[in-house]
Amino acid sequence: MKNTKSSTSETGHAKNIANLQDLISFCKGYGDKYNPVKEELKISSLETLYQDALQKLTETQTKKTFFNNATNQRADAFRDLNPLSTKIVNALAVSETNPLMLSNAKSYNKKLQGRTKSKIEIPTSEQDSEIVAKTISTSQQSYDSKINNFSNLIQVLEQSTAYNPNEEDLKVASLQNKLTDMKSKNTVLIHAYTEYSNAMLSRNQILYDNLTGLCQISKEVKQYVKSVFGATSPQYKQISSILFVKRK
Repeated sequence: MKNTKSSTSETGHAKNIANLQDLISFCKGYGDKYNPVKEELKISSLETLYQDALQKLTETQTKKTFFNNATNQRADAFRDLNPLSTKIVNALAVSETNPLMLSNAKSYNKKLQGRTKSKIEIPTSEQDSEIVAKTISTSQQSYDSKINNFSNLIQVLEQSTAYNPNEEDLKVASLQNKLTDMKSKNTVLIHAYTEYSNAMLSRNQILYDNLTGLCQISKEVKQYVKSVFGATSPQYKQISSILFVKRK
């Protein structure tokens, strides 16, 4: 397996785990000759490590799916916010005579449109966890800001005695329901990302810890086989080409 960015994706993690299973199979084939002193290198310990790593990978994939679904659901909840806010201001403009109130509404709408900021996309890949975390944090701030500005816009409407549109989607009650839905979807996403992030940490610990991780233990297994059978032995040649790519 090539040591590329893709090696740190879910596929790369799964490949490391699958390669451990291959390594265990070869070690079993050596019979009584495979008899390391170190507990972590014994067959039973390797099998436990394999099962634990597989479980952590599955948990991470499940949490990632929840996170992706929550991301899509939040995006859907916010999708029509910009045009809706503009419609609100226009509806207010034809009914409200207070210039300050209308000015406040326009100000919140301008912030909601985000004309001075480019659209923020949340990465679905974990190729660079630091970049992903930073991007998600920035995106979260953007969504929090949208919720706050939309809430302020609704407050302006609540203070206006003239604002009473016939359109159902522009009524204050409907807008309050939408705000509640936006907040709910945003909260669900926050929790989903927290769980996904924690699952990644737990998976990376069991796979890439410098002392007890799968990659390190596999390296030591190879070294043990090499010491027992020799560097040019067919046994060592069997396992020397089994690659374990350590996450940077």
